[in-house]
Amino acid sequence: MKKITCLLLVALLLNSNCSKSSSKNEPVGPGPSTGVSFTTKDAATAYSNFNQYFYSTSDKLYYSTTEKKGIGAIWTQAIYWDMAMNVYQRTKDPADLQRITDIFQGGYNRYDKYNWNNTKEWFIYDDIMWWVISLARAEQLTGNKDYLDLSVSGFKRVWEGSYDPEKGGMFWDFNHSGKNACINFPTVIAAMALYKSTGDAAYLQKAKDVYSWGVNNLYDPNTGRVADNNVNGNKGWSDYTYNQGTFIGAAVMLYKETGTASYLEQAKLAATYTQKTMSDVNGILPAEGDWNEQGVLKAIFGQYIMALINDGKQPQFLPWIQKNINAAWGNRDVTRGLTYRNYKVPCVTGVLQSYEASSAVYMMQICPPAK
Repeated sequence: MKKITCLLLVALLLNSNCSKSSSKNEPVGPGPSTGVSFTTKDAATAYSNFNQYFYSTSDKLYYSTTEKKGIGAIWTQAIYWDMAMNVYQRTKDPADLQRITDIFQGGYNRYDKYNWNNTKEWFIYDDIMWWVISLARAEQLTGNKDYLDLSVSGFKRVWEGSYDPEKGGMFWDFNHSGKNACINFPTVIAAMALYKSTGDAAYLQKAKDVYSWGVNNLYDPNTGRVADNNVNGNKGWSDYTYNQGTFIGAAVMLYKETGTASYLEQAKLAATYTQKTMSDVNGILPAEGDWNEQGVLKAIFGQYIMALINDGKQPQFLPWIQKNINAAWGNRDVTRGLTYRNYKVPCVTGVLQSYEASSAVYMMQICPPAK
């Protein structure tokens, strides 16, 4: 993930954090909007609005802000691509399938044809791994073998450069300054996706090995809290929804494949920590993303909490996610129909980042409305 703090190696040694620093003041406003219950039609409207204000038809990627002056960060485009896939899974509309093709082409054009060895485009391992996950998903959804080939080669590139064969775990950056949740648990997810696509048992073993290392070095088994990083054996306890989410996703995928109950219990504990400790007293998820890429984090969380709800058969978490979506949708900018990273306050009416506008829209595509 491209970020300011992650480029400061001195800071990394103290706290190897995969999230950008903050600089923009938080707007004030009332608490969660009440009396709103989003519908499937609202989900379609929210996605249409997001594309209207952020999608570049020429670049076939997403702008960073409503000003449309620059394309968003490389890793966030993979998350937006995931959102497009979720939309197509919901609608089966050929136009939505075309958008999947188009976004892939946009990345192909912009990122040196997905040349994983281009260290100008790709300078952090987790940037590659987010795309590896999305490419594997795209192949499973469309049957396009080109996606799978790129996912396999991307995984190989990261594994050979990031995995520590002596002590275990994955380094997040090329300098091997620390082992972060943002590379370790996405690696498990990618490995499980590739195992599903290829049947190669080596991917399953890698997933088990990295997950086991992550549980021992990036997880609190008593609370379900996921550490952001581990630098030379020292855990950096910073709470981020995407770390909780990818841990949950990794655990659910391993549980679904192996039937081992401990994986599911660990996923449930991580979800409970996010709900009871990281969220506010009303269960509303943290804002995250004060004018930076952290605004995307809850979108990633949404992907994998829904995996726990559906694949892990844990419907007790569904009303909580629906409540968060309703809060965000109720506080949308009514003129533009855009949502905000802080679900508890009205969406800003000025310049807005695609990052901070994305998470509620993303969750609306995969979370069913309340009946």
